[in-house]
Amino acid sequence: MSDTLSRRALNRAMLDRQLLLRRSKMTALEAVEHLAGLQAQAPNPPYFALWTRLHGFHQEDLANLLLDKSVVRIALMRGTVHLVTPSDALAWRPIVQPLYDRSVTGNTQFGPDIKDLDHQEIARTARKLLGERPLSAAGLGAELAKHWEGVAPSSLVHVARALLPLVQVPPRGVWGKSGQPTYQTTEDWLGAEPDAAPSREAMFRRYLAAFGPASVQDTQAWAGITKLGDVAERLRPELRTFRDENGRELFDLPEASRPDPDTPAPARLLGPFDQTVLSYADRTRVISDEHRKVVITQNGLVKGTILVDGSVKGFWEIKTAKKAASVVITPFERVPKRDLDTLESSAHRLLTWAHPKAESHSVQFVL
Repeated sequence: MSDTLSRRALNRAMLDRQLLLRRSKMTALEAVEHLAGLQAQAPNPPYFALWTRLHGFHQEDLANLLLDKSVVRIALMRGTVHLVTPSDALAWRPIVQPLYDRSVTGNTQFGPDIKDLDHQEIARTARKLLGERPLSAAGLGAELAKHWEGVAPSSLVHVARALLPLVQVPPRGVWGKSGQPTYQTTEDWLGAEPDAAPSREAMFRRYLAAFGPASVQDTQAWAGITKLGDVAERLRPELRTFRDENGRELFDLPEASRPDPDTPAPARLLGPFDQTVLSYADRTRVISDEHRKVVITQNGLVKGTILVDGSVKGFWEIKTAKKAASVVITPFERVPKRDLDTLESSAHRLLTWAHPKAESHSVQFVL
């Protein structure tokens, strides 16, 4: 008979593994690996993610990792860009490739334009072009269009991005730098191809280490692929199993930390696109379904959020005007004064870190 874990117990386990119960002394590189990568659709969210998790984190700690190729930006789980170590990029891209294969013809915008083309030939041509020099999407599309006249360049780029393991090379993702994504293959940027025989079991374990205990459905929601139930069954003899309050089976690593549900959880500012609100099928361990509809917009943007007692209780944003910078915090409900004080103090530190040259900083609560 499996033990039952309350929602609060699952919350505290998640917070602990996501380095949100207390700030960690890990290096930025150690944290990226420990957290199974960082959500990175936009350039800056990984920096906010590490700021709230690590002691003394500075922007250059992560920027330098991008510049020396210790971490890379690449489309992986759920079809979104993640910042990961090269070894994870090479191991995980083949595992999630079915998601990208389906997007080639299943995409309603590009599918009709490319359905009768040789997709592998497009990928081979794109690989050759990117081997000559890094190219933006516009640049790659213009070059590919020379070989497929009459086909929209964006449709050809869609095929290339789906079928090739493309890294977004710096300065994309470097704090304080701007510029559109520019691509190279992992072979050209890292000198290595994706793993020929990647381990789905290893990926499953990594998810549990960063996000568990979790169900098969949770793991599939994080990865963006299906049929991981067979992986769980192969791993079952070496995993612990639990049930949540709704009776769903959860898997976990035997040695993983599962803190006491009554462990205090400090109020926190989570950055935009934080993976804690995106990496489960059942996200109620951290955010209610009602609040999730506010935090995640219809066009896929994810607001910065506030954690109070471990759960999302509002959102925040930075506003700048002339030489001033402010954090505006909007709680969903009444927040205890001690937590408001903690959030205010954290917001001031965030402004000092993110906008050090602003002549004035302020924190506003929309209550």
